[in-house]
Amino acid sequence: MKKYNIAIFALIFIFALIISFAIGRYSISPISLLKALFGFTITAQEKTIIFNLRLPRIIIATFLGAGISLSGLVYQGIFQNPMVSPDLLGSTSGAGFGAALAILLGLSYLEITLVSFLFGILAVSFVLLISSRVRGNPTLTLVLSGMMVSSVFSALISFIKLIADPEEALPQITYFLMGSLSSVRKEDILPVVILIVIAIVPIVILRWSLNIMTQGEEEAKALGVNTKAVRLASIISATIVTATATSLCGMISYVGLVIPHLVRMITGCDYRKTVPASILLGSSFLLLVDTISRSIATVELPIGILTSLIGAPFFLYLIVREAKKL
Repeated sequence: MKKYNIAIFALIFIFALIISFAIGRYSISPISLLKALFGFTITAQEKTIIFNLRLPRIIIATFLGAGISLSGLVYQGIFQNPMVSPDLLGSTSGAGFGAALAILLGLSYLEITLVSFLFGILAVSFVLLISSRVRGNPTLTLVLSGMMVSSVFSALISFIKLIADPEEALPQITYFLMGSLSSVRKEDILPVVILIVIAIVPIVILRWSLNIMTQGEEEAKALGVNTKAVRLASIISATIVTATATSLCGMISYVGLVIPHLVRMITGCDYRKTVPASILLGSSFLLLVDTISRSIATVELPIGILTSLIGAPFFLYLIVREAKKL
């Protein structure tokens, strides 16, 4: 990738950051942003909006966008399928069920987040356990096991919605599952940053092996790549990201599908190029979507609605594009 491509992605990210700080129900002028950045005095209202309301959302959106995008990139590579997204193995539906169950039981915000995260991890653990007991193509068994586990947890979510209190629990469950950053707090920043960094580091380290695996599993093995270890590390990393994202802000669709494709269209398929590009573009995308969600209407729109409105047409484009190749 030419150096100016990374510079362009970095500029897009900086632009998204500025827009996220400046735009909302209460606009912040560029002068006030610069004053806040360099420690000069600003009004108490502006200080509250910038540091207490927008900064936590911006930091979390940045890391979640990077993690989800990178997870989608890796999944599409290890499963050799451009239609794959990070929720393939059931982590999103598992985490969604955990959140719905916790809300039904009337647990606190922290408990909802923790239960949701654990169920996301548990769902993928089930998938790995089932696929390890089945002989045959390891990629195919993983995909089929993931579809089965996702279906089970999706059915359980529907059951919880059916029995939930329609006045209190059901609206809360429904809104949570649509995806939103409206409830994030300063206290969420540190655990999110730690978990996402833990998930991203192995992918960055393994980018050379992932490059070789794009040539096919047999050729990768012949070149000394431990394909099972690389696949498992990639799955664990993606699971941590998706479980973290879903437990904190609900189901966010299409980010892990759309962004990796855009990155490859611009930079090619070399993971040395696509990894940093996915991090920057994924962060920028989620920042801009979150800004739109809290600015476009008097009531904040769920992020999941906007990402689906953007991602679904792109998914249709991918289907048409793949059909033309046949």
